[in-house]
Amino acid sequence: MRGQDSSRHLIRHQVWGVVAVALLLLTTTIAVAQMVERRVPQLSGSADPMLNIDPGYFPKWVVDDRRRMRAYPEQPPTIPHSIDGYQVTLNANRCLSCHKREFTEGSGAPMISVTHYMTRGAQMLADVSPRRYFCTTCHVPQADTKPLVDNTFKDMSELGFKPAGSEQ
Repeated sequence: MRGQDSSRHLIRHQVWGVVAVALLLLTTTIAVAQMVERRVPQLSGSADPMLNIDPGYFPKWVVDDRRRMRAYPEQPPTIPHSIDGYQVTLNANRCLSCHKREFTEGSGAPMISVTHYMTRGAQMLADVSPRRYFCTTCHVPQADTKPLVDNTFKDMSELGFKPAGSEQ
């Protein structure tokens, strides 16, 4: 009998130990989740996507038709004009009505790069390559807004590098 009482007592202690560890894990998880929620800013909007909330303001697009300096080699140029209402679908591409090779003289728009007329194997095509047809995949309009994150980019010229042939 005494052996049964001690084994029950041992089992009871083990059960309470498991309950204590489970409570400790639960409270630790909740505390960590609350700390992460406070430290990580939410950039994706409201937690409930079905809520009707005021979006604040819509960005003002930069529409000065000036070509912008590129931040890095081979960067696609930004779109310096409004594209509101432009249709870019499988059947129509409003951008090509001005920027396609044969329309640039009349529109005064810069011609799209010759790379847009090439296949992956660098073979020239008579028309825009299907993989380059959807312009806004790479090219975007410039919004006049405050950046979400500070930009610390420095151009190579600011880092002290000189163009080839400039040293004497």
